[in-house]
Formats: sequence, structure tokens, C-alpha cells
Amino acid sequence: MSRTRRNPEPVSDGLLAVDEAGQQAMRPLAERMRPRTLDEMVGQRRLLAPGSALRRAVESGRVHSMVLWGPPGCGKTTLALLLARYAEADFRAISAVLSGLPEVRQVLAEAAQRFAEGRRTVLFVDEVHRFNKGQQDAFLPHIERGSIVFVGATTENPSFELNSALLSRCRVHVMEAVSVDDIASALVRALEDGERGLGGQGIEVESALLREIAGAADGDVRRALTLLEIAAELAVDEGGRITEQTLLQVLADRTRRFDKGGEQFYDQISALHKSVRSSNPDAAVYWLARMLDGGCDPSYLARRLTRMAVEDIGLADPRALQMSVDAWDTYERLGSPEGDLALAQVAIYLASTAKSNAAYNAYNAARADVREYGTAEVPLHLRNAPTRLMKQLGYSKGYQYDHDSDDGIALDQTGFPDAMGERTYYSPVERGLEIRLKEKLDRLRAAREQARKPQR
Repeated sequence: MSRTRRNPEPVSDGLLAVDEAGQQAMRPLAERMRPRTLDEMVGQRRLLAPGSALRRAVESGRVHSMVLWGPPGCGKTTLALLLARYAEADFRAISAVLSGLPEVRQVLAEAAQRFAEGRRTVLFVDEVHRFNKGQQDAFLPHIERGSIVFVGATTENPSFELNSALLSRCRVHVMEAVSVDDIASALVRALEDGERGLGGQGIEVESALLREIAGAADGDVRRALTLLEIAAELAVDEGGRITEQTLLQVLADRTRRFDKGGEQFYDQISALHKSVRSSNPDAAVYWLARMLDGGCDPSYLARRLTRMAVEDIGLADPRALQMSVDAWDTYERLGSPEGDLALAQVAIYLASTAKSNAAYNAYNAARADVREYGTAEVPLHLRNAPTRLMKQLGYSKGYQYDHDSDDGIALDQTGFPDAMGERTYYSPVERGLEIRLKEKLDRLRAAREQARKPQR
């Protein structure tokens, strides 16, 4: 029968154990306020709700190897520590940024020794995605034997960054950025806690300013506590009161979460592209501003906007392509911030104008036929005949010069290899300029089909 550890005893984890009072006071506020029980954690209501599968497993001590995927400051390290506490296991932590394979092997050997002595080890691997596939393989036999409970933490999509062998032995738990309300409650607790927090310093702050700190943390509890600690230090000169002027100093250089080459980057460029495609200029300019604010290369955004003009607008509005190229050129000439406005302008236009992917689909259909038919011969009547020999061989024979035909089109002349026959790739949509193109092509294709019919 499993035991429920609702009030676990501290274990030697290298992070939470209290040494001397002086050492405890020297630790950053975010470290001192690290939750000691599941009830103290803020956020992650879906993952750790009472009665949830993970919470029941943790509280009963039946922990399993897992990968915790979520943004910075959402509680990945804290959850790993609590896993060890509730399971009464030893906790060891390594960082893929700082640790090499020799250190990994040493930690695994020590875990194997403890396992032989009847003790379990929760091995927390921070930034596990930074280990290459070979280094990740080093954990596999130890996970299988049960000598470690593996807990990997990553801010990147495990599907792309972790090898399939490791993923097959771990359960992936998705953790979310902590809401402003939950971060604000963590800040209130830090202000009131006289043992680990700022409760004994008499710090005063209005709830609205506390929420401003929570919002500036951008979903990161650790960052919020750090900002509060800095504000509290500055408030000493203000009689212990955190004011708007205090926060002006503390939050002067606030930044948002953005990874120029990771999951957030691709999610946001996807959101920009899909907002343009959905004809939502407000959403499009928002995502453009988000990416520029996060430090994305504006030239990359200019290139992607040009692609949208070709892929999603096409011939419904040919001006879109020229406007995109012009905006790109404007940015190259002016740089930021003036050039950013040109990108915003074209993003709004692309989202607002008519859409068509008909040319995009036509090209892809033509490519498929190129792959299927290979190097099909060019019909003789379409070949170039610059020499007498080529003319004698029939090159260009039978070619009808369109300008000499009625309406300027030789209707019964094919433009495809004989092995293929006629094809229809381009199907204009009834939007924008393509309405007129469709009307013309429908008439022309019908006339061609009639002209190719055998004459009775």
C-alpha cells in the first residue's frame, strides 16, 4: 500500500537545506522562497491540480522519469526538488550547459552505488536539450535499471531536441508560463514571510504596483521575486515604501521572452504568417511588433513577408509583391526604427488585401509532373531551330506564330510534351485581380478544348 507524503521532510538536495542563518540570508529571495510543498507552488493548475495523475504520483512517492517542458521560471527545478522530497530520494542536479560527459558518468556511478544500497536518486538535468544525442544516450541504461529517476528540464520542444530513445523512456509534462495573478500571490507571500522572505523588513507596496512587477516578469516567478528584491533594497531609502519612482528604476529595461532560434521563434513567425493569411491586419502587426521587440532580425521578417506576398496573395493582388520588396529595400536603406514602420505597413497591407494561393498550387502541381515524367521531350514545333540541320530534322516545324492568329492565340497548339497531354495547373480564385484572370482563362480554355476536337 502506497504512502501519501503530504508534509515531506527536507532531503539533502544542495539547494533547499538550511545551513546557518547567515548563509540562508545571503541567498537570493527567489531561492529562499522556493516552494517546499506542492501546495506552495503557484501556477500549473492543470498539471498539479488536486487529484491529477502527476500530483497523486508525487504525493504517493511513486515518481517516474519525465521531461518537464516549459518557459523559464515556471517551476521546473522546484518540481524536480519536490519529487525527490516526496519520494524520500536523494537529489542531484547537473546542467547540460556546464557539465560534460565525465561529470555525467560520475553522477550516474554514484547513483548506481546508492541504488545498490537501497536508495533512490532523482537526477535533474537542466537544459537537457543542450546535450547532443550521444550524451543523451548515456542516461538510457540507468533509467531502464531504475538506478535513477530522470527529470530533464527544457525550454525547447522535446520532439525536436531529444532523441526518440530517451523520450520513449520518459513522460513529457508540459508546464505553462505563470499568470500575473499567480505571480502576484507569490510576491505577497514573499512580503509576508518573516522567516524566508521580506516580512521582517516592513516593506510597503500598493497591490497595483505589485501587479506591475508581476506583469513585468513575463510569466517567470523567479524573475518577479528578483525584481521585488531589488525594489525592496531601493525602498530602504524611501522609508521602506516601494513607489512608482522605485519601479521606474527597477523595470527600466524590461524584456519579453523570445528565443531567436527556438520554439517561441517558430511559433511567433507562424502566428504572423497565419494572421496575414486570415486577413487579420491587427493580429499581423501585433506579431510583427512582438518579434521585432524580441530582437528578431528585421531582414528575416522582410523576407518572410515577401514570401507571404507570393504564397498567399499571388496574382489576386500583384502589387503586394512589389510593396514587399519595396519595404525590404526601405528597411535596408533606413534601418531601425524607421524601417520597422515600412515592414509594419506592408504587413497590414498583405493582411488586408485579396488572397490567392492559386499560383503557389499551380507551381507545386507542375513540379509533381516534372518528377513523374522526368526529361520528357520538347515537342518539335516548340523547339528552337537556329541552323539548317535543325530545320531539316523538323525542329520548329508546324509552329504557329500566335500574333498571326485570330485574337493573337493559336488555339489548337499544345504547349506540353506529347507524353503528357494538356494539363491545367492554374485555377484562379474569384478574388481580387484573379476574378478577371479567371474569366479570361475560362473562355480561352473552353476555346482551346473546342479547337482540339476532331472536325466533322
